[in-house]
Amino acid sequence: MLRKLLIGTALATSFAFSAHAADVKEVQMLHWWTSGGEAAALNVLKQDLAKEGYAWKDVPVAGGGGDAAMTALKAMVAAGNYPTASQMLGYTVLDYAAAGVMGDLTETAKKEGWDKSVPAALQKFSVYDGKWVAAPVNVHSVNWLWINKAVMDKIGGTEPKTFDDFVALLDKAKAAGVTPLALGGQNWQEATMFDSVVLSTGGPEFYKKAMNDLDEESLKSDTMKKSFDNLAKLVTYVDPNFSGRDWNLATAMVIKGDALVQVMGDWAKGEFHAANKTPGTDFLCYRFPGTDGSVIYNSDMFGMFNVPEDRKAAQVALATATLSKSFQSAFNVVKGSVPARTDVPDTDFDACGKKGIADLKKANEGGTLFGSLAQGYGAPPAVANAYKDVVSKFVHGQIKTSDEAVTELVKAIDDAK
Repeated sequence: MLRKLLIGTALATSFAFSAHAADVKEVQMLHWWTSGGEAAALNVLKQDLAKEGYAWKDVPVAGGGGDAAMTALKAMVAAGNYPTASQMLGYTVLDYAAAGVMGDLTETAKKEGWDKSVPAALQKFSVYDGKWVAAPVNVHSVNWLWINKAVMDKIGGTEPKTFDDFVALLDKAKAAGVTPLALGGQNWQEATMFDSVVLSTGGPEFYKKAMNDLDEESLKSDTMKKSFDNLAKLVTYVDPNFSGRDWNLATAMVIKGDALVQVMGDWAKGEFHAANKTPGTDFLCYRFPGTDGSVIYNSDMFGMFNVPEDRKAAQVALATATLSKSFQSAFNVVKGSVPARTDVPDTDFDACGKKGIADLKKANEGGTLFGSLAQGYGAPPAVANAYKDVVSKFVHGQIKTSDEAVTELVKAIDDAK
């Protein structure tokens, strides 16, 4: 229960951030968007708010998975220093709402028709007890391959449609002396890749049962063992210096042609965009082999806290700007994600963005839109953290076999429930 976790007020002194002394015309945002592509995307919102006379107070906490940012947020909330908003994922929004510290955006949401334009899958996490407590910023999907086109052409590669095709493609890169697979050895990155491996290995129904429903028979099945075996195969194509590498540095390896491919969420495209790279010319975007037709999603949300009355106008301005069609288009074009509302045209999006929007629509209508367990949308944080821990131990050799991995996964998830 989050109320029990909102302790450690002393930590808050590490974050010199006095909400009570804030200018009412100031928007204070805690986030972990510190890479080049992410910073460029966030700048779109800063500029929109500046036009309305609101200053921006950045509270960035580096770390691509957001764990450090959420530790900082707990300390700030425990000290009563609420930001205007914080970048959050899925179940974390609901935890803070259950703790009674979130604001109420319902009046703004009703006026602007959020219930009609925001997909139900996102409303599950942005509405609590009938009240809107968060503004969805985007929809990311994680089951993507990002490929350097020059390297692909050099090795004579083609789009891999199956897992075996993917392995054959990685073998070609290895034979050509190029690092086949760019990966950052951090637990959230490893688990994000494993999300796609599980969907590819077991198919949509299996993914849902294992990763969203947490069905024990599925978790300990031969299909899950095969998923771990497939993950182990992919890890053999990673360079020896991957441990601890940030995700955007892995993306940079692909951008520079030092590696062929990265398996990563579509925030990676923001890095290609920031480097002035064009899909089809400089890089290629494919769904992870065997997952076409399904989307494993997460969504960045701006969780809105119950700030004092004199700061609420700034909060409403932030919420309104975030869900505006113009921002949803401009921001997501830069970020690499797709809009969190379904009525935004794809006109300004590149080929990968158009595919992402079309894929989301198809998956939403076809029942193949699944929450990413690694990204905080498949299950509550304790379960997601247990999952990431087991996957990472397997990747780094602390868990030796797929049989052992499945046993440890079932136990870890049971303990975390």
